[in-house]
Formats: sequence, C-alpha cells, structure tokens
Amino acid sequence: MPVGNLFTRRKRAAVATAAMSALAVTGLVHEPAAVAAAPSRTPAVERPVAKPNLLMVTVDDLSYLDMDYLPQVRKLVEKTGVSFSEGIAPTPICVPARASLLTGQYAHNHGARTIEGPHGGYAAFDDSSTVATSLQEAGYSTILAGKYLNGYGEGSTRGDVPPGWDQWRATVDPSTYNFRSPKFNVNGEIIKSKGYSSTVITEQAKAGIAAERGSGKPWFTWVNYVAPHHGGPSGPDDPKKIYPGTDAALSVTVPDRQDRGFYDNVRIPARPNLFPEDTSGYAKGSPGRGKFNPRKKDALRIAYQRRLEAIRSLDRNISSLLGGLRKSGELKRTLVVFTSDNGFSNGYHNLNGKLWHYDESLRIPVLMSGPGVPRGRTVRTPVTNPDLAATLLAAAGARPPRAPDGIDIMPWLRAPEQVRAIPIAGWRVTDGSRQLWSGVRVGSWTYARLHTGQVEVYDRSSDPYEQHNLAADPPVAETVKALARLAARYEDCAASTCPKDLYAAGRALDLEGL
Repeated sequence: MPVGNLFTRRKRAAVATAAMSALAVTGLVHEPAAVAAAPSRTPAVERPVAKPNLLMVTVDDLSYLDMDYLPQVRKLVEKTGVSFSEGIAPTPICVPARASLLTGQYAHNHGARTIEGPHGGYAAFDDSSTVATSLQEAGYSTILAGKYLNGYGEGSTRGDVPPGWDQWRATVDPSTYNFRSPKFNVNGEIIKSKGYSSTVITEQAKAGIAAERGSGKPWFTWVNYVAPHHGGPSGPDDPKKIYPGTDAALSVTVPDRQDRGFYDNVRIPARPNLFPEDTSGYAKGSPGRGKFNPRKKDALRIAYQRRLEAIRSLDRNISSLLGGLRKSGELKRTLVVFTSDNGFSNGYHNLNGKLWHYDESLRIPVLMSGPGVPRGRTVRTPVTNPDLAATLLAAAGARPPRAPDGIDIMPWLRAPEQVRAIPIAGWRVTDGSRQLWSGVRVGSWTYARLHTGQVEVYDRSSDPYEQHNLAADPPVAETVKALARLAARYEDCAASTCPKDLYAAGRALDLEGL
C-alpha cells in the first residue's frame, strides 16, 4: 500500500501523534497501559406516553450534507427534538438498509444484502416477521406509504400485500422511479397516480392515517419517499440528453416542475476530498481510484442541482404531513423519526453514489422528536438503522420480531456521549454473492478490508475527509491490528454476540475490551 507517499517522515510522525491523542479523546486506546473500562449502565428512560403513535419518514439517498436544504423538517423535528451527529447505515444501500429498519438486524442476518439477484431485493427478504407484524400484535394500526424494497411489484409480486400492514399503499416497480406517474398497490388494487411522486406519497400517507383513525388504536406509519434517488423522465437539460452515448450520460433525479431550475447556480460543496487527483492511498478495488473527466464532473454538478431541487419538494411535503398531524392534535403524542436509508457521495472520493465505507456514504441524517425526547439537543452517541427498529418497538412495548442486533437508543438521548463498535459491510450490487468490503467503525476510526485483501484505515478526528490511509503507517500499527481483530470478531455477529455495550467517550479504553 503506497501510504508512505502521502507524508514526509515528519508529517507522518505528527499524524501518528495526533491519532494517539485522538484515541484518548474518543475513549479508544490500544497500548499495554490502557485500562479496560467497564461499559456504561443503560440509563433509566421516561416514557410519558405508553403507546405513542409512531411515524418513521425515510427518504432515499439523502446525504447528511443535504440537511441545510430541509429547513422545515429541521424546524419541525430537530428543533423540537434531537439530531444525531453519528447516524450510521452499516450497509449503505437501499434494500439492506430498509430491511434493517424492518427487522432490527444487520444485513448479514436478515439476508437481503443488496438490491437485486439471489441475495438482494424484495425476493431475498423474508417479510413474514417484521416491525409491522410485531406492532400489529401489540395493538397498533400499521400503515405504509411509498417505496418498499427494490423489485417489489414486478412479475408475480405485483399484487402482494406483506403481512402486518393494515394500510398498504406501496409503489410498484419499475414505476417506483417514475416521478411523474408512479403506480401504487393500494391494499391489493393497482392504481396509477396523478401528480409528482413526493406529493402523491404524502397524499397516500395522509389517506392511510385517516382510514385508521376510527379504529381507536395507536398507529405506526412508515412513509418512504423516493426522492432524491435518480429516476425518470429525463428533462432536456439533464446529462442523458446533453451527453448521450458517453460516460457522462448519468441518470439524475426528477424535481417537481415548480422546483426545477431553482438551484441552477449551486455548486457541489468544495471539500478537500472532492474529485481527488492523488489516488495512491486508496486500496485496490476502491472506487476512489477512479477519475472524473471535465464532462463527467459537469454531469455530476447537474445531478447535484437536481437532488437539491427534489429535496425542496420533500421539505414542503413532509412539512405538510407533520402540519396535518399537529392540526389534528396527533403530533403531540407521536414519536417521529426522520432518516435516510443511506448516505450519498457527490464526487467525494471519486464516488458518485453510496455502498462504500467512506463517511459520506455511511453517515445518514437522523432526527427524532415526540414524547420522551429532549428538545434541541445534538446526540453524539452513534445510532444505526437496526437501532431505529429496536427503538420504535421499545417505545410501543412490542416484542421484537427477531432476535435484535440493534439497541433501543431512547435511554441514551440525555446521556453524555458514548463510544460503541459498529460492524459495517457492503456486497456486490448485481447479486450480493460477493462481499466487496467489511470492517468496523468505532469512535473516530474506520477500518475496512476490501475483497482484494487490501485495507483502508482512517482516523476522522485528525483526518475528517479521510484522505490519509493509515493502514500501513508504523506508528499506529498496533491500533490497526486491534481494529482488524475487532472487525473479524463482529463480522458474523448475531443478536447477543453483536456489540451492544456503550462506553463513555473520553475514557482510556482498550479496543480489545469492546
């Protein structure tokens, strides 16, 4: 690994010193003198409403860097509740992330490891036992509106209504990605909608909630927006029309007509890891080794602007959904979770997309408000997709549908920052048959072993843009070995063998003790 080319000897020593200092700050030290600190006790949690309504709003491919373009969502959820600075999608791609939200399990346990093929998509996921079936058994009305899992509604699955749902209002593939006229399976009947995707999904969510109000039961509503994921139809000034037949003919998302062109002058934020020219530190097999020519960079700029325009409609629609609940008086007894299935990289690390172990891909926005949630607090303790499922079930007093890998995050909302180990992994998109990479994220450290056998290690406290791969850097060799052992320990964890302990940040902690 040509990491040595990144630093002079003096710079390497400085980075190593900073890295070891960061280990102490984040509570992670691997050296003989380190003390194996005891895990924190789970704090008591107040649950002022025994069975609150539950609303989970999921958007598709939203980066945490995009949150400034959702001012109404931030006002209605973040300012009245909490935001998580370390939301993590352990397998950052659509189906694995959504299946984790449905089960509380990591992808290697629920089995839907990618978006298609024998190990991916709707066909690979057993949805006979999910959060929906558990909440239904606990006395909840259950409502789904919008996207489900990739491949749902194709072929023989067109009329499927999975177990556990009282109101089923899901888009059917391939029309899910038609932003102008998606088709829906509404309780077993296929209908063609009229209107823009985000608006129609909001209408379906409102209709589902209204249909269940008469039951007198608390409700769980999962609203799944498709934006800002790419789709069709393409406009005349989109890359497919501007650069046909070239590598720049990228598929982009489709904004609502009233929003198209609104962000024409906005550029991709110029972070140091945007379109890096020096790719020597990236492991073989990493997308970071790729390059973007000027034409493709321009296409990605257009794609970014379309994303922001589609997000503008999301902000308007989610505000309308929450505003309706406030008007009906339901919002005050509703636990609201807003999140994305995965992050997204707009050219950072030479990546247009998600799936990989870099921060822009792994990190997801997570906001939470409602009964028992403190107001106006930033929670620095990491939270994952599986944790959100566990949290909703615990709030409802419902029995988990499967042995959970995640934890209930509610007790930690008022606690000081905690450190925890999170297994991370990604599989080949086309069929999920081969693991592309696996690793662990703990404190400020990210460790990933690629299918080529090469390794990337980043200390985000001293290197927030993950530009300096420390995998072969002698001063942190013992830390790298400890991270490798930690990653191997949890690669195939399940339920009780998954890392559930949290440790107070700022304490000296041996990685071997995690």
